[in-house]
Amino acid sequence: MKFEAIIFDLDGVICHTDNFHYLAWKAIADQYGIPFDRMVNDRLRGVSRRDSLEIILENGGRSYSEEEKQRMAEEKNEIYRGFLAEMTPGDLSPETWETLNALKARGVRLAIGSSSKNAGLILSRLGLESFFDAVADGTEISRSKPDPEVFLLAAEKLRVSPRCAAVVEDAAAGIEAAKRGGFYAIGIGSAAGYEASDGRISRLSDLLSVVQGPLL
Repeated sequence: MKFEAIIFDLDGVICHTDNFHYLAWKAIADQYGIPFDRMVNDRLRGVSRRDSLEIILENGGRSYSEEEKQRMAEEKNEIYRGFLAEMTPGDLSPETWETLNALKARGVRLAIGSSSKNAGLILSRLGLESFFDAVADGTEISRSKPDPEVFLLAAEKLRVSPRCAAVVEDAAAGIEAAKRGGFYAIGIGSAAGYEASDGRISRLSDLLSVVQGPLL
């Protein structure tokens, strides 16, 4: 299929910081005596920090003030950013790097569409801060996935129509966001089994057999 552009979710697609999120949320949950495990953590995939906190607090056993919630979210982010600070370009897999460069060689414009407010830091640590043609992240949006706002913003920055672009996502919320925005939604990882996905890949390099660019 021919696409003018591909918009990638960041965490779980380009890189993998899932365990950093889990460890940071686990530290906060333990501090406040809130039950939290991998099963609950799986519900946080593709969800904003604040919405993730609300899911965790479902098991809190009491109501929490806005001030407490704000403090928890900030403490979690500080722990998470501590893990991110240890990332290096070596954390980007050779397969990912080769796939991105091959897509660029085909004339496909590439963007990041991430709900994370730490996307800029992650890209910088990976040495990708100037690689993508556009980046839309959580610092620029008011509605998180499954709302399509972040993908529509990325498409706007690329100056391409959603119908001419594909989105690669690893979470059901991201696939739903892509579909709502009018994009072709490609599922990878757990999202590859999501029935709403338009396309499915088992690894990022599979894109090269699925996607053609303007130069092909």
